[in-house]
Amino acid sequence: MDMREVYVVAGSFVGFQLFFSCVSPVLSSNFTQGYGKLPPNKLNDWNSRLVSTVHALIVGLFCLYILWYDDAINEDPVWGDPNMVKLNVAITCGYLFYGMNHCFVMEVGAQITHRSFQTRGVLPYFANFRLISELSTPFVNQRWFFEALAYPRTHQLVVANGVAMAVVFFLVRIAVMPPYWAKVFGTFGTPAFERLGLAAQVAWIVSCICLDILNTIWMYKITRGCYKVITGKLRGGKVDSKKTNNMNNHTD
Repeated sequence: MDMREVYVVAGSFVGFQLFFSCVSPVLSSNFTQGYGKLPPNKLNDWNSRLVSTVHALIVGLFCLYILWYDDAINEDPVWGDPNMVKLNVAITCGYLFYGMNHCFVMEVGAQITHRSFQTRGVLPYFANFRLISELSTPFVNQRWFFEALAYPRTHQLVVANGVAMAVVFFLVRIAVMPPYWAKVFGTFGTPAFERLGLAAQVAWIVSCICLDILNTIWMYKITRGCYKVITGKLRGGKVDSKKTNNMNNHTD
């Protein structure tokens, strides 16, 4: 890690810390009426999740930019120049340090393995590809915000966010599996793949499998919850409609 990356990590840490301590409380109190009524522990969670949303948007959008415009890693996904990818992961490292400072539990395990690949400068395309999944985080956080504000699950905003969360989660974590694994299989047997060594090969493939298993389980749970909310709302709408008709008939 060169000094430029160290500066980005430090700047990311300070920036997210300031957002947590100063920006989030001001924005939330001005734009959300129920924010000031939350207990202290939920206020900390609220601010942490707002920071999480900002981080996810920055890293996720930067990730898409790299995949679309960084010719170096697209031409050589295993050993391509990871310059821009390292900047992206440096931002995430700063966020990780911020999260550790607040004892904020985050995705670990397989994600850490991918970030270690990034800092080593290998597999930049694949490590960066996995960061697309961050784009589903804002919807997950928004669901928590609605719950903290005691919005009913059948509220239109809650339902809309739930549907959007399911769609985005599918797009950035499930639908990307076939092209990702096609790219992975395409590297097998190549000189670039052999240069990785057995340890890196095993760690890479195992972490990918673990992530995809977790994503599949989460997708199932999200889809199931979304289905229950939508069907519950539809049933509620039918009940309300029947009540209205009965009242009209009684009036007549």
